[in-house]
Amino acid sequence: MRVDLQTKVATRNRILKVAATLFARQGWDRATTRSIAASAGIATGTLFNYFPSKEAIAATLISDALTKAKDEFEEGCRGESLEEDLFSYIWTGLRYLRPSKTFLGCALDTLLSPLARSSPDHPGDLIRTEHLETVERLIASHHRVRQPLSALTMQLYWTLYLGVLAYWAKDVSPKLEDTMALLDQSLKLFVTSLEEGASAFGDACSEREETNESQR
Repeated sequence: MRVDLQTKVATRNRILKVAATLFARQGWDRATTRSIAASAGIATGTLFNYFPSKEAIAATLISDALTKAKDEFEEGCRGESLEEDLFSYIWTGLRYLRPSKTFLGCALDTLLSPLARSSPDHPGDLIRTEHLETVERLIASHHRVRQPLSALTMQLYWTLYLGVLAYWAKDVSPKLEDTMALLDQSLKLFVTSLEEGASAFGDACSEREETNESQR
C-alpha cells in the first residue's frame, strides 16, 4: 500500500515527539530505536525509513529548535557589539533547546563533538556547520574584525560553545544565572582572541607593505 505524503509527515512528527519524550524520561543511553519505534506504533524497520539512527533523530530535534531560534534572532534588533550579538544568538538557542535539556548534556560528545565521528555524514555536522556560518556572518558584520577566520579560531569558538551547552544542561541556578555568567566570560575570551588576532594581522600587513616599499 502506497503511503501518501501527509501520512509520512505525520509519522515522522510522531517519531520525533515520542523520541523527545523517551529521551527525557529514560535518558539518552537507555532510549533505543526499538523503544522509540514501539512507542510510535511502528516497526523498527519503518523507523529506519525516516531516520537512520538514534543520533539522527536527536540531531533533528536539536536542528529544528535551533532553526526556530535563528529565525527569531534574525528578526530582532542587533546589538552594538559582537559580544552582544553572539550572546543573544546563543541564549535564544538555549531557550529553544530547553525541551532537549535533559538528554542533550549526555549526548553532546556523540552528537556535536567534531572528534567523535562514526561516518562522513554524521548527523551533528550540519548543526555545527550552520551554527558556525551564522557566527562567521556576525563576526563579519562587525568591522573591527576583518581578517580571514582560521579553522583554529572557529574551533576555539566551538569548544567554548560546547562547554556552555554542557554547563547549561546541568545548571540549576535561579534563572540560569550561572550559565549566563559562563557564557558572558566565554564570549569575552573569544572576542578578545579575535581582536588580538586582528591586531597581529594588521601589524603583519603593515610590515609586509613597508618591506615591499623598501624593496622598490
